[in-house]
Amino acid sequence: MESVAIPFTPVERALDWAADTGLAVALTVLTAVLVVRFVNWGGGRITDRIDANYRLGDALVRSEASKHRHSVAQVITWVVITIVWIIAIVQILDRLGLPIGSLVAPATVLGAALGFGAQRVVQDILAGFFIITERQYGFGDTVRIAITGAGDDAEGVIEDVTLRVTRMRNSDGEVITVPNGQIVKAVNLSKDWARAVVDVPVPATADINRVNEVLHQVGVAAFSDRSLKKLLLDEPTVMGVESLGVDEVSVRVVARTLPGKQFQVGRALRVRVAAALRRQGITVTPDLATDQGEERAE
Repeated sequence: MESVAIPFTPVERALDWAADTGLAVALTVLTAVLVVRFVNWGGGRITDRIDANYRLGDALVRSEASKHRHSVAQVITWVVITIVWIIAIVQILDRLGLPIGSLVAPATVLGAALGFGAQRVVQDILAGFFIITERQYGFGDTVRIAITGAGDDAEGVIEDVTLRVTRMRNSDGEVITVPNGQIVKAVNLSKDWARAVVDVPVPATADINRVNEVLHQVGVAAFSDRSLKKLLLDEPTVMGVESLGVDEVSVRVVARTLPGKQFQVGRALRVRVAAALRRQGITVTPDLATDQGEERAE
């Protein structure tokens, strides 16, 4: 008698698929997740070690090399994670019986349909590549960024730089994420050194020579102060009259500082200038207290 083959029921087929293909797909996904977590852990250890050299050292600010290494570590972590997921997806498609070669034609059509979106992604990645390689800014830098289509510039401290986006936190604690391809101009306020600029408005009737002398004494005293001297690269300089008005004259004082410390130094100088001029009987207009003197970095 001939044996009759008994067809598999849908449940048996599902169990057979789960035991073979489904298990392989699940293991691939689990492996990818574990590898990604390991890469994130390793990248975090590397960046923590880079930051530890700054936190445990005597330096008041991060060095340019340290900021660049931190950014490069973040980018490498991001690239490795992307590659891991691409490999996992390719293996899953192969396990599901969808050869990559058969997807070339649909992918071409889909790529043509999404061409404009792909251009934006490629633009972001290329811009991020040049930001990292040219060391325009890195982790911990204070940066002012002009964004395409935005009325106001974004300003804050860089927290993350990848090939596609830049994340920064402003003074209000808000996290701003900017696609690298939309960055028109980036002003690094904490690269190598910075400059605190304080414009001192005094009445037009004041003795300018006397004002310059008082401001010079303030600069000498500030450079002799232990708390400020470690933030200053040299003694603050009185540049002279910056602008003339009907009722007031603006005298400018500048000071080279460690990168990112120009704001702290500028505020300290304003307090000293206001107190010194008042002791000499010279009235300071209210503009000095409204932060008219700006801090700049070069």
